Amino acid sequence: MADTARAATGEMPVPAEPEPPSAPPRNLPRSVAAVLAGTLLVIALSVGTDELLHFAHVYPGWGYPMPEPGLNLLALAYRCIYNIAGAWLTARLAPRHPARHLWAFATIGFVLGAVGAVATIPMHLGPAWYPILLALGAWPCTWLGGWAFRTTARAARG
Repeated sequence: MADTARAATGEMPVPAEPEPPSAPPRNLPRSVAAVLAGTLLVIALSVGTDELLHFAHVYPGWGYPMPEPGLNLLALAYRCIYNIAGAWLTARLAPRHPARHLWAFATIGFVLGAVGAVATIPMHLGPAWYPILLALGAWPCTWLGGWAFRTTARAARG
């Protein structure tokens, strides 16, 4: 109606505000693939490193207790590094909203770690603190992976 009144008086119509570019549509398969890729990376690197350390006789054979705190700290250290790498990969592959994908990644890591702790602590394969810290470490390690992703993404943009 206002445009009709302007046209009658000879005024130029005011152009409408341009619509902001819409966000890309959700891509559930890519989102699932991003979280799965990060999770599988952590599992593959962890099991692979475990296997190498068992083969090199650093760790006792599979199924035997490993009560030495130093060996458990070694396992915890490389698993934390692998978790950070998995979080970085998850954020890198996320189609959008990397932080949401990192929450999913951390939740999966925590749940898998908690299930592992519940299953292994009664077996007395090592100190109870190891699987507990492994489960709880999912959150801070994922945060560090997200921080590393943001840092490298900023550096790549210049």
